[in-house]
Amino acid sequence: MTEILVGTCSWTDPALVGSGWYPTAARGPEGRLRHYASRFPVVEVDATYYGLPSARNSRLWAERTPAGFLFDVKAFAPMTGHSTPVAALPADLRPTGPHRGRLAPGALPRGLLDELWRRFGEGLRPLRETGRLGTVLLQLPPWLRPVPRARAYLAACRERAGDELPLAVEFRHPGWLAPAERPRTLETLRAHRMALVAVDTAQEVPNAIPPVTAVTRPGLAVVRFHGRSTAWGRGSKEERFRHRYTDAELSPWTERIRRLAEHAGQVHVLFNNCCADAAVDAAETMRRLLAEG
Repeated sequence: MTEILVGTCSWTDPALVGSGWYPTAARGPEGRLRHYASRFPVVEVDATYYGLPSARNSRLWAERTPAGFLFDVKAFAPMTGHSTPVAALPADLRPTGPHRGRLAPGALPRGLLDELWRRFGEGLRPLRETGRLGTVLLQLPPWLRPVPRARAYLAACRERAGDELPLAVEFRHPGWLAPAERPRTLETLRAHRMALVAVDTAQEVPNAIPPVTAVTRPGLAVVRFHGRSTAWGRGSKEERFRHRYTDAELSPWTERIRRLAEHAGQVHVLFNNCCADAAVDAAETMRRLLAEG
């Protein structure tokens, strides 16, 4: 039977911690994770976008969560072609020469990317060994258009990940899911055993990503809700993600999620409208709506 797992894109976001959602007894990283895992079955790890995961943290996460709990882990920024501070790289991998503190998108040589992928996988090993790893999220940059070079990049990601890391892809350039390009995009994902990440955002903003749902990896489908702020794609983080979902906004998604569940072994539904307790509130609402249907 397909599982529909609903959660949020962080359990450590300062806005959530400061919202009062965590009880007084749930203090510190351990207490907060244990409390979160008592309420939801899946969570996304955002910190790994800013630095490689450590095996120590992965072991602690596994120890602090019940059997069956899953972590979806965001790929380290340079692994998806984003710029990154030189200081975010492991000390022994930092390039020499003038870089003005940051590495430009795509500036890492192939050998260095290979090593980052290897260390990324090693850092997640405790999650894999305990059955806690849900997927690795490749959040592509908005400037990556659907051209042959970009499709070759996806093939290289699968090669580097091997069979050990399940991959899910979120496109930020709408061209990938435009009607004319969509069949090729979905076929590319199927060929590389990558799950398409369906997204919910405001549709009236420039370069909005259409809410396309499809199962491209039979074992997994992912849906991420970013909120419907008209500041999506610009402004501060709080401006981009400030939104409280209503029942009316979420209800149409329940049927889409159930259709995904007919073809995927698991569906992960994650809320990224990370202002105060808006994400956990939306996740609880979605679970209620799915149960009512």
